[in-house]
Amino acid sequence: MRRLFWLGIGVATGVALTRKAGQAARQATPAGLASNVGDAVSELASAIGAFGADVRAGMSERETELNDIVEQRSGLPARRATTRQAAVERSGRHSASQPRARRARRAES
Repeated sequence: MRRLFWLGIGVATGVALTRKAGQAARQATPAGLASNVGDAVSELASAIGAFGADVRAGMSERETELNDIVEQRSGLPARRATTRQAAVERSGRHSASQPRARRARRAES
């Protein structure tokens, strides 16, 4: 019985080591290295995107705080961005239709 137990332990260890060695060999190939680099770049890009979103959210929050301070100290309403402008600033994207409308108005006058 004891020999059968140790045989099972040896077989399980051999299978585990063989699988680990195969994974290490696959990661050492050019395709495996490219996959690792691709994953790292993807993680970096998502981290940068999350950092940018956090910065934009913080800027928006701070702007609101500063506007409130200006209103309290001066008694005048602070200049607030319109809803569309605020949405554009929060998303970080500009609408392509906005400049066209401005050009069209200039051409008419």
